[in-house]
Amino acid sequence: MKNKILMSGLLTIFLVSSTFCQTAEKAQTLLEYIQEAEANNPEIQAFEVRYSIAEEKKNEANSLPNTEFSAGYFVVPTETRTGTQIGKFSAKQMMPWFGTITARENYASSLAEAEFVSIVIAKRKLALSVSQSYYQLYEIRAQQAVLEENIQLLNTYEQLALTSIEVGNASAVDVLRLQIRQNEIQQDKEVLEEAFLSERTAFNKLLNRNEDSPIAVVQSLELIEDEAAFIKENMQLHPEILKYDKLYESVEQSELLNQSEGKPSIGFGFDYIALSERTDIEISKNGKDIFMPMLSVSVPIFNKRYKSISKQNDLRQQELQLQKDERLNVLQTAFAKAKGLRNQARIKYTTQVKNLKQAKDAEEILISSYETGTIDFNDVLDIQELQLKFAMNQIDAVQVYYSQSAVVNYLMN
Repeated sequence: MKNKILMSGLLTIFLVSSTFCQTAEKAQTLLEYIQEAEANNPEIQAFEVRYSIAEEKKNEANSLPNTEFSAGYFVVPTETRTGTQIGKFSAKQMMPWFGTITARENYASSLAEAEFVSIVIAKRKLALSVSQSYYQLYEIRAQQAVLEENIQLLNTYEQLALTSIEVGNASAVDVLRLQIRQNEIQQDKEVLEEAFLSERTAFNKLLNRNEDSPIAVVQSLELIEDEAAFIKENMQLHPEILKYDKLYESVEQSELLNQSEGKPSIGFGFDYIALSERTDIEISKNGKDIFMPMLSVSVPIFNKRYKSISKQNDLRQQELQLQKDERLNVLQTAFAKAKGLRNQARIKYTTQVKNLKQAKDAEEILISSYETGTIDFNDVLDIQELQLKFAMNQIDAVQVYYSQSAVVNYLMN
């Protein structure tokens, strides 16, 4: 139970912290999607069924070997002093060595705990996938909004160019260049729409619902100033690492069970022989049936099997320890990479904010020169292209920052 509480606590921390950079309302929206995915995702449901099977294995372990019954009829009757044998009935129940059933239950419980950790891992991975897909959808919608703003801006420039043609300060080529640029941006917007539909399908399938179900995506995300503190030692508590500990414990329980099964088994039973009365003589206890209690012992004299299982368990524990060390290295590498990408995204975001402000200042200077009749529409297009580039890069930096933050939270919380 304590392990379950720990795992549930870790999962809750991850779900909450995966959206720590958003406002409460926005975080709740993403959290609701994650909760819906957990409730409906077939993979999670399959893991839960596996856990239920593992739990049921404990009931299977708490059982005794089959009771043996046998009956026989003497085709050729055998004469005894007190009568003729008619038939024989037997019953026998084998009992495992003391503590064997408890060892089986403990082994089944350890396997169930490992399956429970698998559920936690699957939910965390699902939450990570939902979060990253959500941020992809945000990036697409935010970039589409920027493209729409640029289309409107180019419309304004086109009107300026047409006015300039009338007074001889611009040529039709300037107008055509502006229109070509509008066409390119419109193309990019339509391409993004196709990307959104594709990503929306992927997102909805994570939630196991119709691919065209609507999705509410936040309109803007800002990078926070405060950096969360991440302690590397926390990675030792990551479910992917804890699962190896649970599997290691299950092997220990398997060895205890193997040792118990390598001990003798005791059987209790009886034989009952039915006799018919003798008619040729009068004797005491004539025709009285025979009842014989039985005690048997099953001794594993040739026990190479149990020694081999012990050796296998030892090797299995070594394997699990090596796998755990390797997985820890992989997680630590992924953490370093995600943290680095997140820091890079922050640097790029800060730079794009500065560049975008300077590009807008340059745009204002160009527009103000229109009043003097000296506007150069080639410069206008250059500045507009720079603004679009900086805005798109800024949105991309935000998406990378939040996606990598989700990875960091998956690894550390």
